[in-house]
Amino acid sequence: MTTHLATSAGVAPMTDFRSLSVVIPVFNEHESLDPLMAELVPVLDALDMETEIVFVDDGSTDGSARLLTRIADDDPRVRVVILRRNFGKGAALMAGFRQVSGEVVITMDADLQDDPAEIPGLIADLAAGADLVSGWKADRRDPVTKRIASKVFNGVTARFSGLRMHDLNCGLKGYRTEVVRNLSISGDLYRYIPVMAAADGFQVVERAVNHRPRRFGRSKYGLERYVRGFLDLLTIMFIGRFRWRPMHLFGGIGLLFTLAGLLVSAYLVVEKILGHSIGQRPLLLLGVLLIVVGVQLFTIGLVSEMIQRNHLRRDIDEVEARVARVVGSPPR
Repeated sequence: MTTHLATSAGVAPMTDFRSLSVVIPVFNEHESLDPLMAELVPVLDALDMETEIVFVDDGSTDGSARLLTRIADDDPRVRVVILRRNFGKGAALMAGFRQVSGEVVITMDADLQDDPAEIPGLIADLAAGADLVSGWKADRRDPVTKRIASKVFNGVTARFSGLRMHDLNCGLKGYRTEVVRNLSISGDLYRYIPVMAAADGFQVVERAVNHRPRRFGRSKYGLERYVRGFLDLLTIMFIGRFRWRPMHLFGGIGLLFTLAGLLVSAYLVVEKILGHSIGQRPLLLLGVLLIVVGVQLFTIGLVSEMIQRNHLRRDIDEVEARVARVVGSPPR
């Protein structure tokens, strides 16, 4: 994969971006919401930009939705997207991205480990030409087991994807709006947003950001997510290379299998003509099997092409169907 990757340092002068949207997924973070707003609002007030905050409540059961509704009533810049149940962080991000109206989008977690003071630096890197700026928790304040697992995860992903980054999974990221409009995230694929963006030709950079110890509750994710993450990586590799041409993969392999089966069958036909028995030979079963599997793979390629041409509309419909209601002012 060919990518443009750089590590930014310092804060460049502010630019002519006129509007900013901050998207924050929330799942059972009741205790951290008021402190988060107390830190976030002064940072946004200091920017010479129109700003909005989009909270996405992902089926919280601790009263987070009620508190977010109260926050939206107090601050007209705040909008709250309330999902019908817990769909996962990827679905929450997609629901938030559907609501944004800013030229720049910042995502961050609601657990206070991401520092809102890093937002101007992310914007500066976007102004310098990046399309996506991914935070790098250089001094990660998590248990050693999570740090080791994350290091292995990032190393394996860099090796397989070709995108050399220190920290793919940091929640603190900055995007130009065209990037989030282009994303289609399902399941746990949000971990690979930089890989997907780079595969689509966007310029991806990373910035070292401050990471803080968890103050409330505990992490919603365990080490098992890294096992699922490897399977997701295989999905991303397939999507990145064959999303727009699945027939090239399935049809190509199917064609090779079919040709091999035909060659085996042709050889057996010659053997039969020469008077040799072929009814009990394993090659006969192999030839038939190769042809059948080859035709099946070719058919899968055709079906995949039809599915691919309809998936964009379906993704939009699914995002809208998950939302129970939206609290606050409509997008500008």
